[in-house]
Amino acid sequence: MRLMTKQTDYAIRALLHLARANGVCVSTRRLATEEGIPLPFLRRIARVLVAAGWVHAREGVHGGLRLVVPPRKIRLTQVIELMQGRLQLSECLFRKRLCQNRAHCVLRHRIMRIEQLVTRAFARVTLDTLLRDMKKTGRLPQ
Repeated sequence: MRLMTKQTDYAIRALLHLARANGVCVSTRRLATEEGIPLPFLRRIARVLVAAGWVHAREGVHGGLRLVVPPRKIRLTQVIELMQGRLQLSECLFRKRLCQNRAHCVLRHRIMRIEQLVTRAFARVTLDTLLRDMKKTGRLPQ
């Protein structure tokens, strides 16, 4: 069970970095270095974020990535779904095949309710929420 993939984690870190840049373009190389994201991985993530309309990419010497959607409008659930699909705690797989008991499994139904609770909790968290948390903990200059 994996709640969040590395790709989603990197996307959230990249988006937070761009949000802190306040509309200024940040080079992918700088962003990768400062956030500890492998550059080829960041480039793939950036393409997804650009396609989603959240980030603008500009080429050239003064180019880079820039967040074009206000941080308060990007929810963690949206990032998770964009990067890895719907949140799932269990795939109901056994040896890479769907479980035969899937339709009647009481555990699966309980897990699905937990997934809904987790999804609703993540839906209440925006990039802006995380930025405020970073300020409170001293990870972001006031």
